[in-house]
Amino acid sequence: MDYRFTLANERTFLAWIRTSLGLLAGAVAVHALVAPIDTDAVLYAAVLVCLFLALVLALGAYRRWRIVERAMRGGGPLPTPGAVPILAVGVGAVSLLAAASVVLR
Repeated sequence: MDYRFTLANERTFLAWIRTSLGLLAGAVAVHALVAPIDTDAVLYAAVLVCLFLALVLALGAYRRWRIVERAMRGGGPLPTPGAVPILAVGVGAVSLLAAASVVLR
């Protein structure tokens, strides 16, 4: 087996982890900056969605890395990227919640 594929799989895993950390940092920032000023339930919902997405992506990144690694070593087909639709819908939901918070003020 070519080690470049294993390293590419690891880089993909790390990219998903960075995305998860970015969502986590965004949730903490929104909570820390907005919570003392306003108790907007819509923003709290956005924070919770970010935290949920961060958790799902971190766990999903490890699971996908493990499945891809096993498939490459066994010569099997690679799985489809399951976290991409979850991330797209989640970020869309956070965007809608943030927009609703701005409009409702």
